[in-house]
Amino acid sequence: MTQDRIAERVALVPPSGIRRFFDIAAQMPDVISLGIGEPDFVTPAHIRAAGVQALNDGRTAYTSNSGLIELREALSQHIAALYDIQYDPETELLITVGVSEALQNAMLATINPGDEVIIPEPSFVAYPASVVFAGGVPVSVPTSVEQAFQVTGDAIEAKITPRTRAILIGYPNNPTGAVMPRERLLEIAALAEKYDLLVFSDEIYDRLVYGVTHTCFASLPGMRNRTVLLGGFSKAYAMTGWRLGWLAAPVDITAATRKIHQYAIMSAPTIAQYAGLEALRSGENDVRQMVAEYDRRRRVIVDGLNQIGLPTFEAQGAFYVFPQVSHLGFTSEEFAERLLHDQQVAVIPGDAFGPSGAGFVRACYASSLDKIEAALDRIERFVKPYR
Repeated sequence: MTQDRIAERVALVPPSGIRRFFDIAAQMPDVISLGIGEPDFVTPAHIRAAGVQALNDGRTAYTSNSGLIELREALSQHIAALYDIQYDPETELLITVGVSEALQNAMLATINPGDEVIIPEPSFVAYPASVVFAGGVPVSVPTSVEQAFQVTGDAIEAKITPRTRAILIGYPNNPTGAVMPRERLLEIAALAEKYDLLVFSDEIYDRLVYGVTHTCFASLPGMRNRTVLLGGFSKAYAMTGWRLGWLAAPVDITAATRKIHQYAIMSAPTIAQYAGLEALRSGENDVRQMVAEYDRRRRVIVDGLNQIGLPTFEAQGAFYVFPQVSHLGFTSEEFAERLLHDQQVAVIPGDAFGPSGAGFVRACYASSLDKIEAALDRIERFVKPYR
């Protein structure tokens, strides 16, 4: 066959920079990984038990394409209790295979070829890829540590063109840990109204905030009917491997996304859905305990990195820190590679999350305090000759 067999939109997207370092680290002995954004906690026992019980009860068939109605009803109540927003569990909620599926299918449902989607960066690696796979054009808006990695309305507006279809935001932010205050989100809301834009809001880390309040974008005045709200169970309930997420959106967008989900996925894993139902009904205390522990680790790693000589922005959400390394004379990738090979500590180059991440690395503190302290010791040994 003489012609290229790979679609251009797929060839345009590089492999994930996160997974590359994960794969290297997995083959090395004695590695302390601060690379993958995954809770080190095991899924709470009562949530695991609900999954086991569902399996033992023979609940192994497909569910509705939209997901178990009991789960959607519980999710509707959960969102209403947290953010005072009402979603119809029958027509405005969709249970998905993680947030990643929800995001990709929502893009496919709403983005036409050539449509532009504005994405503040640094951002999760899947964001621009999801736009490209849908035939759209990602348009990045850089942020900086001087701005606390918070995007401004003016910066977004400068990127809006007649082809702009949507804005995609993810706060609390991966990789920086930044949290957007309500007043900054209102700037984005005003632009969505002014230019008639959709807003995709990935809020998978909504429960993981420290000393601040998370504002749900869909709760802002006039934004419920413009927002595709994305969330899931992986981070707050330590359920990454269960692959369970959700989408909340107006009826037309939910229906269109469900159509793609129907053909591509059928339904999210049934056992995981029963576990998710238990998480929503009885998992609040688990969330609070894990958040308290993440906060303790956050303070240790931020203080430790700053004392080592790696200036580190004080993250207020998620479970990542974003220390600066450029002053040592390394690129992000050089620092990450040499730290891994010399001291067996895995971090992710900041520019894996977009060009404005250059000169930084991402470190995840979803590891035990002992491992974090050991990693800090190794990082200090590595950094000392270059200070």
